[in-house]
Amino acid sequence: MIEDFRLPDLGEGLPEAELVQWLVDEGDEVALNQTIAEVETAKAVVELPSPHAGVIAKLHAAAGDVVEVGSVFVSFRLGDDSAAQDPADENGAAADDEENRPNLVGYGAAPRSSARPQRRRRGTAARTAEVDTAVLEAAPHDALHAVEHDATDTPPERPRSTPPVRAYAKQLGIDLALVEASGAAGIITRADVEAYAERVGVTGDTASAAPEPAPHREVTSDERETRAAIRGVRKHTAEAMVRSAFTAPHVTTFLTVDVTATTELLASFRADRSLQDHRIGILAVAAKAVCLALRRHPELNSAWDADAGEIVTHHYVNLGIAAATQRGLVVPNIREAQEMTLPELADAIGDLAATARAGRTSPADMSGGTFSITNVGVFGVDAGTPILNPGEAGILAVGAVRKQPWEYHGDIALRDVITLALSFDHRLVDGEQGSKFLRDVGDIMREPGRVMLFG
Repeated sequence: MIEDFRLPDLGEGLPEAELVQWLVDEGDEVALNQTIAEVETAKAVVELPSPHAGVIAKLHAAAGDVVEVGSVFVSFRLGDDSAAQDPADENGAAADDEENRPNLVGYGAAPRSSARPQRRRRGTAARTAEVDTAVLEAAPHDALHAVEHDATDTPPERPRSTPPVRAYAKQLGIDLALVEASGAAGIITRADVEAYAERVGVTGDTASAAPEPAPHREVTSDERETRAAIRGVRKHTAEAMVRSAFTAPHVTTFLTVDVTATTELLASFRADRSLQDHRIGILAVAAKAVCLALRRHPELNSAWDADAGEIVTHHYVNLGIAAATQRGLVVPNIREAQEMTLPELADAIGDLAATARAGRTSPADMSGGTFSITNVGVFGVDAGTPILNPGEAGILAVGAVRKQPWEYHGDIALRDVITLALSFDHRLVDGEQGSKFLRDVGDIMREPGRVMLFG
């Protein structure tokens, strides 16, 4: 029996998605919930799990195609001749498929068995070719056994890990199938990858390397211009910024602050062995200062609901962090940021940035934000006039820290100085409220000990 699978609404209300790549071929046998493709919506790259256990009969799109939601995406061949049936199921494959059919808005299904879905490899020769010979020669017995087991009739488990860990392993050239998981529910952590890399003699030098630039087409000497389709993240960002700029009346105010006390504090953190696992920088301090200042100025943590004719004040902070990626600007947010300590915020920012650079930020991570920060200082820029993320009342731009002559205790001294720029929605925030909020953020960054006053 042939079963067509239509591209689902991925929970964003978007009409289409671009196929990034297929992870299966026609004729492949797949398990329920096995990832079969990656698609890019206007917000993120999303992995699509298989809604059936069966054989891929036909792929209805090619990489780069824009597919409308609701159109046929892939066809499966179902039945006894294409997928193994659970011998304990007396009602047959039809009953099994009925129970395991996924909710396509959400999306995915959990099989009756507690075991994780299996991914079938395409053959022993192809699988063996994927493993670096040098790594195999250096690998211990248990790792070699894992590869040998892959050639048996029982398909191996698909390694489970987070997008940053997968990106890190890829940088090191490590196959996650060879890494033993120590995390909860069998999740492979960064520490697991590092431990395996140390065991097999793989260096971690490439882990800190900058991401490879996006491929581009070389322009010939007689070519005066090139054109590219407006779609994906770039299209979504443009639409959101236009909507924000022409809906919310923006006001931007600036404050230049002596942050020498903060940079000295950060230097002491780097020298503290108990904090060496946390990369605490100026952005994390700004994030903490914002969370504290929002307690005193909830107007900056509100939203204008025109349909309901109401102002919605949030009593939590979902802090958006603008991230520049090869695919364009994305603004994922840190949930309940007001509950986090400074090291926790630093870790969350690091994970968020790594996930964004890997192109694995989920749509859910980019919705529901209440206030945002953009770090223009990382590009060597002092200030700017940031545009509000739609639905939010404020966004803070953090500039570069620079050594400058500054008045200090009646004298001129060389100090660490930073410029902060706050844009806010003038429908929700008056100039006085915005200025006082920015002053409080600046006071915390000028004198970190002032956080003791923010109860």
